Amino acid sequence: MHLGELTIPAGAGLAPMAGVTDAAMRLLCHEQGAAWSVSEMLSAKGWLYSQGKNRNARELLARLTGEGIAALQLFGREPELMAEAALELADAGFEFFDLNFGCPAPKITGNGEGSALMREPERIGRIVRAMTDAVRVPVTVKIRAGWDAESVNAVEVARICEQAGAAAIAVHGRTRMQQYSGRADWSVIRAVKKSVGVPVLGNGDVRSGADAVRMLEETGCDAVLVARSAQGNPWIFREIRAAMAGESCAPVTGRERVETALRHFELETQLHGERGGMLEMRKHIAWYVSGLRGAARFRERINLLDSAEAVRDALREFALEAEA
Repeated sequence: MHLGELTIPAGAGLAPMAGVTDAAMRLLCHEQGAAWSVSEMLSAKGWLYSQGKNRNARELLARLTGEGIAALQLFGREPELMAEAALELADAGFEFFDLNFGCPAPKITGNGEGSALMREPERIGRIVRAMTDAVRVPVTVKIRAGWDAESVNAVEVARICEQAGAAAIAVHGRTRMQQYSGRADWSVIRAVKKSVGVPVLGNGDVRSGADAVRMLEETGCDAVLVARSAQGNPWIFREIRAAMAGESCAPVTGRERVETALRHFELETQLHGERGGMLEMRKHIAWYVSGLRGAARFRERINLLDSAEAVRDALREFALEAEA
């Protein structure tokens, strides 16, 4: 797949998730076969107003050696501010920009940003045009099926984005009002693919290698994005690569899951410090151990620990138990 002059290898991409897809998560998924990834979303206005002094924003921009191709995702509703932020961030080390027109969170849509912009297609076009005129790297967009079931307008928005210079369009097959409930409507992805000439990326309900292959076949999309199914499960990208090649994939052992959680923990402390990494990892650890014997009790124990070393010891002990 080509985004302008950028070549994306075969495989699935890691979709953006707030509070999840930092450099540590992106690196682990890349090592397991993710073709590319997208950062947590960054407010263009917030970046400009803080003049880059916000610690959380600086941590969001961090990259780790070996994490592969990654996009920096921006959100906002003012075209001129989006372009200005992109210019300032053009040298941040990301291979391309992604624009968020899909986030359903009330604190985002309440400001007329994220998926609320699906109700303002013309403004989306102005944002995309401002961005593509401002930077030389590819600019992609992430949209939803629409705002609600009565206003499914992904095809209209996708055409506007293509005309404004978007290099690719990612489509989540749910409306904003669905949030993450119900089933993703893959027919919307198929309709967008038939309506534009740029690459279309399918997103929604890809939980396995078989799902990824089925989405590619049913929608004709150029690639798939994986979001929640990668939480605590970077191996899904390995599984998808195998399924696309018609091969089987060895199951992940309990010990491998816990040892990967331990490595993830070390990467998070590298990014956020000992205490910050410990707090960041609580949700990840819960995802990694889900389904293992004693997982519920272990999650409760982890949430009560107050030092990074105690968390390390607990993970090492649980790894031995998982192996046994």
